[in-house]
Amino acid sequence: MAQVARLPIPEAIRFVYPMKTKSVSVTGSKCELNCAHCGGHYLKHMKPLETMLTAGADTSASWLVSGGCKADGTVPIADHMDKLAEIKQSKRFNMHVGLIGQATIDKLAAVADCVSFDFVADNATIKEVFGLSSTAEDYVACYQALQRKVKVMPHICIGLKGGEICGEYRALELLKELGAPALTFIIFIPTRGTRFADRQPPALADTAKLLSYARLTFPDIPLHLGCMRPGGRYREELDKWAVRSGFDVIVNPAPAAVSLAENLGLAITRGEECCVL
Repeated sequence: MAQVARLPIPEAIRFVYPMKTKSVSVTGSKCELNCAHCGGHYLKHMKPLETMLTAGADTSASWLVSGGCKADGTVPIADHMDKLAEIKQSKRFNMHVGLIGQATIDKLAAVADCVSFDFVADNATIKEVFGLSSTAEDYVACYQALQRKVKVMPHICIGLKGGEICGEYRALELLKELGAPALTFIIFIPTRGTRFADRQPPALADTAKLLSYARLTFPDIPLHLGCMRPGGRYREELDKWAVRSGFDVIVNPAPAAVSLAENLGLAITRGEECCVL
């Protein structure tokens, strides 16, 4: 991949290994949308909320609270808010909520330490991937409503439209206008049993270019490379590029990226909870 001369070498980086954050689903393995990139696959690796409520004391420091979506694209977290408030105590909650309305946002603000919000800025992607009639304007409106009530961390999935770069640059332009405390990037992974199983991740060079553009566009906020991204050589090269591009946080980094950071003399810290907390 070509070098980008204007990118500054960072002075510090944080590597996160989120072993102290537990992923909890309020819907178990159920999802009404059956999205093209997920098909409910990732819910299988989460702990059902009902199980967590009856399993006794949980020693994790924080929860990522998510779940499958209803047909309208909302995660039905509002139905479980009272239970979550009861067990929160000293535990921190990062909540992944989908497109939700104001009433749910008002309730959410009482228990959420952070909200992770998938920010999608392309109508064709929304239709093809999620099967929703919602628009980019709906995502902007929901994001703004969340901003007024709670710390919200936008997430951009690079290649969400079956590996195509389609709307990601527009998402960055919108977030530049709307403001963001930080940005998290994840990368599309072709997943067995989904409608996009036969697709490919976005080209490595295109992904690296987008990450570099994001660093140049947002020089003053933390940029995170999140946990969902392809493995193997793709991951190794991408993680090294993120180090050189001045990313602030990498989740579960490839060993080669850690070595690169050490060789560059970066100040390295390590975290054990979800990167947005």
